[in-house]
Amino acid sequence: MNINKNDTAIVVIDPQNDVLSEKGVSWDLVGESVKDNKTVENIERIFKAAKQNEFEVFISPHYYYPTDHSWKFAGNLEQMMLEVKEFDRRGALSLDGFLGSGADWLDRYKPFIEDGKTIVASPHKIYGPQTNDLVLQLRKRNISKVILLGMLANLCVEAHLRELLLMKTSALFLALPISILANFSLPASADSTAGIILSTKCQGGYKINIWQNYTSGELLYRATNPNGNLSLGKGTSQATEGVRVYKFRNGIYEYWVWDGTLDNPQSGTLEVYKNNRILMKQACRKS
Repeated sequence: MNINKNDTAIVVIDPQNDVLSEKGVSWDLVGESVKDNKTVENIERIFKAAKQNEFEVFISPHYYYPTDHSWKFAGNLEQMMLEVKEFDRRGALSLDGFLGSGADWLDRYKPFIEDGKTIVASPHKIYGPQTNDLVLQLRKRNISKVILLGMLANLCVEAHLRELLLMKTSALFLALPISILANFSLPASADSTAGIILSTKCQGGYKINIWQNYTSGELLYRATNPNGNLSLGKGTSQATEGVRVYKFRNGIYEYWVWDGTLDNPQSGTLEVYKNNRILMKQACRKS
């Protein structure tokens, strides 16, 4: 991928105290990973490099307002975030109590974010960019390639990546400290976010997440492995002898992900077929 400042931008997701500061409400959950991976320092390095080389920087923040606490339904993680008041603000147009709060930027990032040049998108809700104006802001500046980075690799960063996979864009995904080259394709319109219904690790270094779109019910497949990454949609699901299998097609290939086995519900299997003949079979375990 040719990275240049004319068509490439940096997108930083949730550079906020609640997930990056020892005072944040989620520190007990994420702090060890943040310190082990030097996430705070790595994000700062990229901020500095972007500014020094005149790359445009975009922020996709995560905010919740008092009105969001009256939602009629929420997933388990969403409910937890609302209960602990993660990323909470007192109002959409109010900065009362914002300075130094969990929703505020990490202090060491403020010189980069508040320089008058960084584009701060409207807040995303739940995990992905479907509910904010990030895609619009990128398009209005003729950005066709992005470098994604953030702390919540398997939530907000993953959801941004997955949503951007529906755009005709290229990206370098930095779920710090992991770097993954990926090609994107994102349509002009995007529906509501999806939730993970199965997460599993398989032999051969495969990590697979099965998502389901909250609105349409569409099943989505996201896999990473040492040889690359694959995202698929329009999956099907069926139960066979008490074990559920999720099936996805990519041309002449089919990917079957078994949610458990007859002997062990915490195990599973990844099967890959080519022209209806089995090509690969790997044992998995839920993560």
